[in-house]
Amino acid sequence: MRDKKKSNWLLDLLYIVVAVLFIRAYVIQAYKIPTGSMEDTLLIGDFLFATKFNFGLQVPFQNKMVFKWSRPKRGEIIIFKYPLEHKDFVKRCVAIAGDTVEIRNKVLYVNGERVDEPYVVHKDRRMFPPLEVNDLKRYQKLWEDDNFLNAGGYVRDNFGPVEVPEGTVFLMGDNRDNSYDSRYWGPLPYDNLRGRPFMIHWSWEKGIPMYKLMRKIRWDRIGMIVTSI
Repeated sequence: MRDKKKSNWLLDLLYIVVAVLFIRAYVIQAYKIPTGSMEDTLLIGDFLFATKFNFGLQVPFQNKMVFKWSRPKRGEIIIFKYPLEHKDFVKRCVAIAGDTVEIRNKVLYVNGERVDEPYVVHKDRRMFPPLEVNDLKRYQKLWEDDNFLNAGGYVRDNFGPVEVPEGTVFLMGDNRDNSYDSRYWGPLPYDNLRGRPFMIHWSWEKGIPMYKLMRKIRWDRIGMIVTSI
């Protein structure tokens, strides 16, 4: 009898572990904001819940998505795997496949139309000139091949025009002057998409010490729905 109870307990534990792993891999996962690239929309110290089934079925431990059933929309916030490292980041999708992207004096244009971006902040008054590349085809190739990684301000304030390739999206941070995004490392493939954040479940101020816990916690941000920010 005792062996049977032990066997049932181990089986129940196995079911729980499998269920947790399944939920984490395919349904919901927690993330934290490590940098200020999405300020003032998302802050350093925000902890997010994100749904993982929005765009397709991700193969565990592989950077591959199967059974794709949805594509990102312009303006939505996305969790993704950074293409050059095994890290998950969060940015905003500003353009989708087939769109033409251009930045003129820090203003974003998509398909020739100025984009209204009330969530964007600029914290650097400096204005950098554009990168001097006269051939647009060469500019496009340089961008797609990650050759702007060290371009700095020369693609920050003035960029493009480039066309977003099929099967990719163009992502940027809301803290536009302090975001390392698609301007530098190129278009993001759909396979790198991880999901959409939907709620801030915890938030605290990094610079305040733990003994001032009540001040450290950002009470007004806990439970905030990300899509309504």
